[in-house]
Amino acid sequence: MKPFDAHECSQLNELKIDMSALNMLAGWAPTGDILMMEQMPIFGGYTGGVEETTICDVATMIASFVIFDCDIHLDGPIHIRWGTTTTRETLKIAAHAAAALDFNTDFLLANQYYTLAGPCTDMCLLETAAQAITDTASGRELISGVASSKGVMQDKTTGLESRMMGEAALATCGMEIETVNEVLDNIVSLYEKNYAKAPQGKRFQDCYNVRKVEPTDEYIDIYDGVLRTLLDCGIEL
Repeated sequence: MKPFDAHECSQLNELKIDMSALNMLAGWAPTGDILMMEQMPIFGGYTGGVEETTICDVATMIASFVIFDCDIHLDGPIHIRWGTTTTRETLKIAAHAAAALDFNTDFLLANQYYTLAGPCTDMCLLETAAQAITDTASGRELISGVASSKGVMQDKTTGLESRMMGEAALATCGMEIETVNEVLDNIVSLYEKNYAKAPQGKRFQDCYNVRKVEPTDEYIDIYDGVLRTLLDCGIEL
């Protein structure tokens, strides 16, 4: 068998693409490699509110498959004020866009995670859980993360956030949508009041044993505490 590569190409906001990306696509298409197309519509930007940005998101995903012939679309609606994917508004956009396409197509849909809070904090793990629950309930096949601290701070991402992402996704499987909505409302209400003062958290080397690549006791205690909080919110991990 011929070995294959995977490539990622990004559309521009909103519903645009440049010649550089088209050149890359033209070069990759004949090789038979796996292509993932990325685009992150901006809530509060050119497209406006939740409904308009959701329409843009759906159109972007369709364009990725129909025009650019990708194999996977990597989504990630972003809040223009907070720069994250985990706000109430961006979760709504991601959920409705994914559910619409999951119901009507066989596209492979992914979503990427940008939390506002940093590692080793309750807020970061709650944000992660909320998005994983949203993505799973709305039919996404792949989840990609976690880029803590909005993905812009050096050393501010660890494996424990990804574990929360996976565990929350597994716990959501089989839940009724009405229950999912109640759980999400409970979780998001815990952290959305803290956007302006989100905790920065700790660097990887400050909350992990870098030799063993294991979280510190402090971070494990925080993780276990968030599990108890999630149970109070209506979901057991």
